[in-house]
Amino acid sequence: MTLPENAPTRKPRRIWLYAPFVVLLLAIAAWTVGWNAMRQQVFQRMDDYARASAEGGYRIDWKSRSLSGFPFRLDLDVVAPRVTETSGWGLSAPRLKAEAFVFSADHWIIVAPDGATLLRRVGGPVTIVAKALRASLSDTAAHPARISVEGLGLTFTAPPGSAPSALTGSTELHIHTKAGPADQGAVYLELDDARVAGSGPLAVLAGPAPVTLKADAIFTHASALTGPGIAGALRRWSQAGGGLTIRALSLQAAGTRLETRSGDLTIDGGGRLKGRLDLTAKPGHKLLALLAGRDAPQPQTLRAAEAVLAARTTGDTATVTVDFQAGQTTLGPVGVGAAPRVY
Repeated sequence: MTLPENAPTRKPRRIWLYAPFVVLLLAIAAWTVGWNAMRQQVFQRMDDYARASAEGGYRIDWKSRSLSGFPFRLDLDVVAPRVTETSGWGLSAPRLKAEAFVFSADHWIIVAPDGATLLRRVGGPVTIVAKALRASLSDTAAHPARISVEGLGLTFTAPPGSAPSALTGSTELHIHTKAGPADQGAVYLELDDARVAGSGPLAVLAGPAPVTLKADAIFTHASALTGPGIAGALRRWSQAGGGLTIRALSLQAAGTRLETRSGDLTIDGGGRLKGRLDLTAKPGHKLLALLAGRDAPQPQTLRAAEAVLAARTTGDTATVTVDFQAGQTTLGPVGVGAAPRVY
């Protein structure tokens, strides 16, 4: 009796041995195509934003741009970027480097490794050099976009032929904006140990001492802040009923301190500040130099303002209400100068 022969063992097909590698190659190919499509989308969004900004009174241009960072990053390198608006204000830089992750392409980290240049409407450019000058940009469809700017070890220099800069340096600069509910926006500004020059109100107030400024505010009708230009955006915002609510504002230099914890401000039809601030000033007499601006009050007006301050001063600290109405700045019942011009 013979036993039946066992059927030969079937060897696995070789194709299944290569299947994982084939899938990997297909995934890499698909990712490469997707990354290149995203690269083109970044360039397209830059072009679209530049065209839309031109319609709003801003000009955005650059000399060249390139994008790398495959496979997981988008590293954008822009040479000689510049943005200007209709009145002449603008900002430029020799180079900007920006980075975003593929999985969060709406959140960009931006660095100006070679500093920047502030283009003034009058007086010529100011060169900005810093130990670090960087920004974060996200939620670009919001009003306002979420922006954070940080500068460390800043110096401001006017090149030959330009008017001197009122601000010559600062240890730190922080600017933050973000959108809130009900078409509101929030803004925060901090300028630490700033050095001022010239004969403006801030220089008179601080003297040779460094100045620290902090401001925290909320504004309404954020979506109305659109051009043409800065002045046009502010005008449209004001006409829409936009207002600014001060949550905290302080200015400190050596033994001088100005502070307010409340205030509601708008802009009148002439582009000047309108509203009220409840201020605490130490010493009180320094407040007049700031409120009067470049317009020195007449002797009679000065005496009346000093009397108001004296009546509302305890020790060396004055607590007063400052009104901006009909284009004038008033301290109590006394007009001490023109209201600050916003645009």
